[in-house]
Amino acid sequence: MKTTKQLLGAVSAFALVAMSSSPALAAGTTAGTTITNTVTVNYNVNGNAQNAVTASDSFTVDQRVNLTVTAITTPVSVSPNQTNRVLAFDVTNLSNATADLALTTALRGGTAANISNIRIFRDLNGNRALDANELTAGAITYLDEVAADATVAVLVVSDIGINAVNGDFFDVALTAAAHTSGTANTLGTRILATSGANTAGVDTVLFDGAGVSDAANDGAFSAQGRYAVSGAVLTVAKTSRIVSDPVNGTTNPKAIPGATIEYCITVANAAGAATATGVSLLDDLPADVTYSAAFGIFVNGNATCASGTTGGNFAAGGGVSGRDRVTGTLNDVAAGQTRSLYFRVTIR
Repeated sequence: MKTTKQLLGAVSAFALVAMSSSPALAAGTTAGTTITNTVTVNYNVNGNAQNAVTASDSFTVDQRVNLTVTAITTPVSVSPNQTNRVLAFDVTNLSNATADLALTTALRGGTAANISNIRIFRDLNGNRALDANELTAGAITYLDEVAADATVAVLVVSDIGINAVNGDFFDVALTAAAHTSGTANTLGTRILATSGANTAGVDTVLFDGAGVSDAANDGAFSAQGRYAVSGAVLTVAKTSRIVSDPVNGTTNPKAIPGATIEYCITVANAAGAATATGVSLLDDLPADVTYSAAFGIFVNGNATCASGTTGGNFAAGGGVSGRDRVTGTLNDVAAGQTRSLYFRVTIR
């Protein structure tokens, strides 16, 4: 009898090895499944066939909790004062059972004062962009009833502060944590590992790896995306030069009443910065000078206030406290480029 038991155990073990070697999905056999293995022993007595003897073994497949989060297309280029900038992620339930997945974000790098309104949306059409229908659906805090082996596209959406500067970055981590499923539109309880020896019921084993901000085998996983700030770095300078005076003309002129003064305003953008667009200038003139309409206003000049084209506007009394005002718009100022606006006045 002892030999028979050993043989049956060996046969059962062989059958289990054979089963485990077959291909399987990442999630594997569904938790709660009962696996039954039956062995049949045929034998003879005095050369005559006897009734076969069978033995069966059954066990319940336990729950293996595993999930992953993947950042898509990072870093994402952003500009100061932009809103609703997107980091795209995929959240995959690699468990062998359906689970609710709680979602949280954390800023892991960058100045917190310069990023705000971090929210999570489900990417309903999978285009990795925040669309009107997703805004209408609203932000989420968990994914409901995610089936085994299912992947859900998720968007982390943030506003970039106006004080962020070129070269800044913001590292944002998205963490998904496994919770029990079963009730639609309700986040279940956090899934914990079953302690102690294997039981006859469905036990739980946490099988996840370590993410950027969580440990291995904690029933959660995290991945990180980055916003990289690409901003213009403008330097504005205003200078003046004496063109002529009523006594000396253009030879060594002095800043006396009646002298003509040229104002030069330059806007320079640093190398490697983002292009500055919609560049507009506003200059309220001192009360002691008179705008020279005969000379006019020139825009898009070079760094030495030459080679500009006629443009801009003069508004008599249009400035603060009734001062005369000069305004003008420059073309886009690319990285490493300088543009200028210049005009002339007369000292009263």
